Amino acid sequence: MSWAKDLSMGAKFAVTGGREGWARVLLTAVGVGLGVALLLLTAAVPNILASRDDREDARLDLTYSGVDTAKADNTLLVANLDTTYREKDVRGRAMEPEGARAPLPPGVTEFPGQGEMVISPALDRLLKSDSGSLLRERLPYRTVGTIGESGLIGSHELFFIMGAEGLAPLVDGSRVARIDKFGNTDRPPAEPWDPVLILLILVIFVVLLMPVGVFIAAAVRFGGERRDRRLAALRLVGADSGMTRRIAAGEALAGAVLGLVFGAGFFMLGRQVAGSVELLGVSVFPSYLDPSPVLALLVAVAVPAAAVAVTLLAMRGVVIEPLGVVRTVRPPRRRLWWRLLLPLGGLALLYPMIGQGRDNGDFNQYMVSGGVILLLVGITALLPWVVEAVVARLGSGSVSWQLAVRRLQLSSGTAARMVNGIAVAVAGAIALQMLFAGTSAAYTETTPTGADTADVQMTVQLPHGVPLADADRQLAKTRGVRDTTAFASVELGDRRMEPELYASLTVADCATLRELAKVSSCRDGDVFAAVGAEYDTDTPKMSEPGRTVYLDPSYPDSIKGKEVALTIPQGIKKAGIRPDPFGSERGGILATPGALTEEAAAALRSEIYLRLDKSVPDVEEYVRNTMAEINPLTRDSQWFMSSTDSQRYDSIRTGLFIGATCVLGLIGASLLVSQLEQLRERRRLLSALVAFGTRRRTLSLSVLWQTAVPVGIGLLLAAAVGLTLGTVLLKMTDTPVAVDWMSVLSMTGMGALVVLVVTLLSLPPLIRMMRPEGLRTE
Repeated sequence: MSWAKDLSMGAKFAVTGGREGWARVLLTAVGVGLGVALLLLTAAVPNILASRDDREDARLDLTYSGVDTAKADNTLLVANLDTTYREKDVRGRAMEPEGARAPLPPGVTEFPGQGEMVISPALDRLLKSDSGSLLRERLPYRTVGTIGESGLIGSHELFFIMGAEGLAPLVDGSRVARIDKFGNTDRPPAEPWDPVLILLILVIFVVLLMPVGVFIAAAVRFGGERRDRRLAALRLVGADSGMTRRIAAGEALAGAVLGLVFGAGFFMLGRQVAGSVELLGVSVFPSYLDPSPVLALLVAVAVPAAAVAVTLLAMRGVVIEPLGVVRTVRPPRRRLWWRLLLPLGGLALLYPMIGQGRDNGDFNQYMVSGGVILLLVGITALLPWVVEAVVARLGSGSVSWQLAVRRLQLSSGTAARMVNGIAVAVAGAIALQMLFAGTSAAYTETTPTGADTADVQMTVQLPHGVPLADADRQLAKTRGVRDTTAFASVELGDRRMEPELYASLTVADCATLRELAKVSSCRDGDVFAAVGAEYDTDTPKMSEPGRTVYLDPSYPDSIKGKEVALTIPQGIKKAGIRPDPFGSERGGILATPGALTEEAAAALRSEIYLRLDKSVPDVEEYVRNTMAEINPLTRDSQWFMSSTDSQRYDSIRTGLFIGATCVLGLIGASLLVSQLEQLRERRRLLSALVAFGTRRRTLSLSVLWQTAVPVGIGLLLAAAVGLTLGTVLLKMTDTPVAVDWMSVLSMTGMGALVVLVVTLLSLPPLIRMMRPEGLRTE
């Protein structure tokens, strides 16, 4: 009962303490609110991921199994028209209903007709803007509607659906498909999660949330010195030491509860803002940001409880007597031994998993989380001792330096608390950077094409039925295209169904064949056998004169192929192997157009290599516009890169960047609030120093030194702990340890930059506090 009474009395003191009391409570509430908002955002992450996946599944239209659906009154033909515009993905679909009961795509109330399209709001804005002029040429259709939220996975997604006719002959299951519903369930089962990826996710969550917890713990201690002087007055009227601690906890509890309200407000504001922001190519709708009720309740209970616990723990080192607070004299030196137990305990939890890698089962989630938490919390325990040990040895200097050093010597704990959050964030970022750099090779599929990107930059794939020669001429006339190489190809088999022997058939004119292989004499109607290419073992048998081979053979559980028969001529010639423009060796059967029947030519898949003039701005967009004129189903590939990241790995990395951006913003805001609270507590002292003749420039420099010294110490400690944690994590994944020192310097530099910006933002209020009015009292 006494606990409740004392806590309520402390809460009453917090909100009835006049202007000073409200200023202190509001600072605490803003600080706690920022942390609570980010915690609520984190609690909404599972729902964000689930909502995006549900939307993607609900609009799934192209089949994965390759099984064709029979035409009926309820079927719909869908063609993939995805494209890219200035590095942004544009999702596109052409749709042709085959009956009155054809399923409507999510977010659409009516099918667009031929020459019409419905588009997402983001695409509508882009097409109406000056920057969308080239895309308007690619999509010259009349807009008749907008795709609703249920058909989009993000507020900034670029998506169009156009009406089409004559798609039936092009059905192949991948580019064009016939469906009777959206949300097909024939997607292949998801692969089990790699233990290393699970480890990455665990470490990311711990690293991103730890600075939030550290800052909330610091925020509830705002105004501690003034509070302790009021508590001394309570001792004078009869309160015992236990009662004063409970009253202090009540004050912190009031600020924390108000912080929950502020946090909910910040979260709702951020929730609305999130719908208008795109970060690293990812956007969401406000409706996605619904925190899990269980996690939201946990935040609502844990934050006030943490405020009370932190205050009681902090009060253990303060002796409040009726005539004053003993903390105003030099405190006793901090002990080191128990502070070392935290990081050592963290290493002890992680040590049993060293060398486990991805082949020896999952990492113990509790041991990983506990070990990383103890290591990072160890920074908050070690930093006050390190700051105290360093500032005690700092010597004389300028007046601003002496003012800063003396202040740090008297209150090194306050300075360390201010830096704790950024030190924890930097240490975690360094460890994660090492872990990502060390494991990236395992999740990057490298394609050693050997392509000379200075020679060939794009490949265009034409759909069936598009004349290769006509498309080649159109692309060759496109602005920025220097040269083209056009050919067609198809797979050959020794049987119509389930062949045992394979080879490729490449068809082109003689000039192109000479680029692809070593061909001597050549005229239209010739056929060549290119034997000896890497991975090509069946061409010698498949190229025997008189042998019957089949173009585009069929396989079980797939859409039926063309299965066109072709007889190898008696006069087949030999061709030598040479690297093609992509650097790969092209083997198999090479033929000129005159050697094929019309039926065989219809089974070919046509490609065109493009050499571009990269000095022409938006040259790729001009090429894509020409492709859309040739046929909307035309696809392109770029050859600037030869590696592809694992989708899960890439998603985790994107999530890390987004989370780190939010945490960095929180750290900056929290440091600014902490700095303002420190200045507010010392405004009378600052005004007195100015009144005695101290220059404002000197005081401004002293504030900068007071921030820079503990930040520098904190960043050095963070780098040491981050490198240690990163090394242990790499050893756990059985990955060679390597340190990217530029990344380490960039992480610490970002931390220092945040502090510099915060210090500059705090100068205007500092100058206001130096006015003589600051000496006024009641």
